[in-house]
Amino acid sequence: MREAKTVKRDRAIRKGMEFIYRLACDSQHFADYGSDLLNCFYFISATSSDAWLRRMARQMGKERALAWRRAYPALQRKAGADDIADLMHGAYAATRFGVDCANLKAGLKRAATRFKASDYLWFDADVEPPPSDIPEACECGASNPRGRKACRKCRQYLPVMSRYWVFMDALVRAYTGERYGVPLGASYASVIKWLPLMRPYRNLEGGSNHEFYEQIYAVTHVVYTLNDYSVYRLSPKWLPQEYEFLKTALAEMIRMNDAETTGEIMDSLRAFGLTSRHTLIRTGVDYLLTEQNEDGSWGDLETEDIYQRYHPTWTAIDGLREYRWRGERISFPKLMPLLKAMSG
Repeated sequence: MREAKTVKRDRAIRKGMEFIYRLACDSQHFADYGSDLLNCFYFISATSSDAWLRRMARQMGKERALAWRRAYPALQRKAGADDIADLMHGAYAATRFGVDCANLKAGLKRAATRFKASDYLWFDADVEPPPSDIPEACECGASNPRGRKACRKCRQYLPVMSRYWVFMDALVRAYTGERYGVPLGASYASVIKWLPLMRPYRNLEGGSNHEFYEQIYAVTHVVYTLNDYSVYRLSPKWLPQEYEFLKTALAEMIRMNDAETTGEIMDSLRAFGLTSRHTLIRTGVDYLLTEQNEDGSWGDLETEDIYQRYHPTWTAIDGLREYRWRGERISFPKLMPLLKAMSG
């Protein structure tokens, strides 16, 4: 990357980090998304090749992790399955910043056994693949059982959640539970084994593929959970279908002016060995540098959804930054025979 572009890229990343930190320091935003924001700071601090970016992310993350621990010193008695999963997500990140969450972890381990895999993942990964009959959450707030087509409370129609979205969430929760030592009803192996049934992936097909985005995010999270969230490189030979799909999808996302998904794909392609010299990555970097907002963010300035403010900024930073790879391997080496068997 030419020196002038490197300076511009670093400036864009710094502004993006400052934007995310400002948002994370808002008490309401942090209450809503603190666990995810801690992971944003941790992954950037742990895997960036640039020392200044590692330091910045670590300082921001450590300060926010201490605030998060003050808010959640122990588990509330009435925590549900989603509460347990979210708190575990945050506690794992806080712990990796050196913040002691032992009391909370002990409570999570006790409480986690009260629920089944289907309570955490929406399905029993040991015996069935990600299903296509999980209703989306209703706007009225009522919970609805699997297979329900109309809300039991307000009677409104319930759209069905994409099985790719179900798969993505299950991958993240199973991975985090296994890594943190608080299993959520199913092992990571039980979830990833269904990967062949999620193939083949379809392109946008002129808009007729309504699961295109969900397929992208499912594939990127296959990459993240297999490479310890950008710690290790993955061989394209291990995931050839996923690798080819992401290369095609990147060009489509740039054409559609979607900075969030562009960044999401770029860091996954970097994990497969594409460097800043590769045409796809160069094109993606040029695009992201033109799409940053004045406040340092990426994405829609008008949205009221805070997730849609910080997450596009996070993915854009991940798409722009360079990584400190620690060899070519997977997060759970014991699963390599399974991964190779699925690569055909």
